Amino acid sequence: MLKGLIFDVDGVLMDSMPYHADAWVQAFGEVGIHITNMDIYEIEGSNHKGVVDLIFQKAGMEPDTSDYEVFLIKKREKFLRNNRAEPFKGMQMCLKALKKKYKLAVASGADRTIVNALMGQFYPGIFEAIVSGEDVTRGKPDPEPYLKAALKLGLEPEECMVIENAPLGIKSAKMAGIYCVAVPTYLPKEKLMGADMVLTDHAELIAYLSGLI
Repeated sequence: MLKGLIFDVDGVLMDSMPYHADAWVQAFGEVGIHITNMDIYEIEGSNHKGVVDLIFQKAGMEPDTSDYEVFLIKKREKFLRNNRAEPFKGMQMCLKALKKKYKLAVASGADRTIVNALMGQFYPGIFEAIVSGEDVTRGKPDPEPYLKAALKLGLEPEECMVIENAPLGIKSAKMAGIYCVAVPTYLPKEKLMGADMVLTDHAELIAYLSGLI
């Protein structure tokens, strides 16, 4: 029986990934690693350590231990300075209605400062549990983020549903044993076929979620 819903943040609740990607592109560019926004979209959901590892690996380099904290700070500063993210239309009202019947959580790869700021501004009082990229040892695609969110809700994985928009997040949810619904935002639908259900857009997602109430 479905008792809880766990949402990814960027690309599901917030139209924010372009600002995350811009911040990463700028941060890596400062050390001579040149990437595009699409490089970040393809690894969306990974926490900052995972992003650093994957981008350094792609550049044929290896990060120092100190690089993780340096890039976390650089990227956070650039995101918060340039962020103009907005919630997807209709999602705030939809979640307020869902909260009357289900336990709600978020599991994001973004750092705690950013996740808390976005949720506090746009979804205040909605979520019983928030899991950020800094709250886990292993980020998506590892199952830890979604398992931790379910645990914080006091639910078993099979009592939950995940709403995702990225391949790494879908893999994380499925490895956690959680039913996953995906919505394409920054990547084509074909990249999300690992989910149990792939919807067309946010309008269809809101209609689907409203049908659960």
